[in-house]
Amino acid sequence: MFWIFDGLFLALLCLGVNGSQSLYDLQWLSCQFVDEKVHINKEGHIETEYITRAAVLQFGKVGDRSSHPTITTFLVTASKVDMRRYLEGAEDKLQCEIHRYSTGRIKTRWPTAGAQDHDVWFTSTIRHSEGLFVTKTFLRHTTVAPVAPDEEQMDFLQWETINDGDLLTMSAAMVVLTQTPSMDVGLLKEPNLDCRFAVDHKVPHATVEWKLQQHGRRTNLFSYSSRTGIKEGNGVVLKDIAAGNVSFKLSPTTKHSEGTYICSVMVPPLNGSHDIPLTIIERPRVSINVGFTLSMQLGEVRKLKCDAKRYYPLDVDIEWYREPPGGSSTPSLLKNVWHSSHELHRDGTHSVSAFFYLKPSMEESGNIYTCSVSHKSLLSPIYKSFTLRVTDPDSALWYIAEIVFIISMVVILCYMRPRHLGRKSSKKSFFP
Repeated sequence: MFWIFDGLFLALLCLGVNGSQSLYDLQWLSCQFVDEKVHINKEGHIETEYITRAAVLQFGKVGDRSSHPTITTFLVTASKVDMRRYLEGAEDKLQCEIHRYSTGRIKTRWPTAGAQDHDVWFTSTIRHSEGLFVTKTFLRHTTVAPVAPDEEQMDFLQWETINDGDLLTMSAAMVVLTQTPSMDVGLLKEPNLDCRFAVDHKVPHATVEWKLQQHGRRTNLFSYSSRTGIKEGNGVVLKDIAAGNVSFKLSPTTKHSEGTYICSVMVPPLNGSHDIPLTIIERPRVSINVGFTLSMQLGEVRKLKCDAKRYYPLDVDIEWYREPPGGSSTPSLLKNVWHSSHELHRDGTHSVSAFFYLKPSMEESGNIYTCSVSHKSLLSPIYKSFTLRVTDPDSALWYIAEIVFIISMVVILCYMRPRHLGRKSSKKSFFP
């Protein structure tokens, strides 16, 4: 028997994976209801009209009145799957969308008390605006229509009209969620793509799949059927599936790991999935070929280079700026800058350099030169700077010559003085 969620796992989910308090006491949530009107046109093609209007997701019990009687209300009553357990963060960060759900030609009856062969299904997708999580909950609405639907027609051609102010009573039957709606990771990492689910009954049959979509092509990564016990691929811990955890662990990442990873959980007649885009990001290593201070003589020429190494993806922006001392004016962008060709490394990363030739004047002494590197992996550019000091070689030689002359004169004077004193003493001895 395939059991879903024990009490401990439910308690952990109630608190959230990161330990933050869930919105378990939430009474209602504002949503957008994206309704569909489907019909077959004269050419025999299916046409769908989408109508978006305000709605509310209300939590209570059968017989409760709508808290917002002028708009469509989806009253979610108690079940073993309480979708509020998986919500966390501030309520104003939650974005809710409700859609109808077609079971296609699958006519399996949902195995819980009160379910009917002609239940109507909806999905409620709630995402955190800052990317903390996405939940998709399947809501079962048992109609009171006295006539069963036409088995020959698709269910979406027989959907009942829903109007503003209508109240639909339903229960949460299944939820599929992820706390990694998207991921940016570096090379040679082993990220864990989060995907979990819960249902409101003991599941006799569930199928879990992971696929990777790249450039319009899908690759099977993992599949497991609880009915047959057959497993294909790796990345998911089998013993965790019984607790509703179907998270996928990647092998060390390369640039070929980029793509959209799709987690699917199928419990007939429902199929819930999440698309998790994964992007490879590697920060550039930035350096310049001088220290914090560069001393140059007037007339000297130097090549100043800024290197951005081992970054991914390719696009990078390198610029050089010049700023006068004191910060009294805005730095000016240097235009005489050349860029090397991109170097592609075996791991898929890139390197490039931006350089210019500097022949400074005396007036440029004290200027600050800054290399700025911008890249997708950076929240703000990386800056590397140096301060320029310029000296006049002619004046330096003059000062050196003066110093040499003075030293020479001192030496000569020191050498001549003893000889002079000696001659004077000798003269006194000859002429008393």
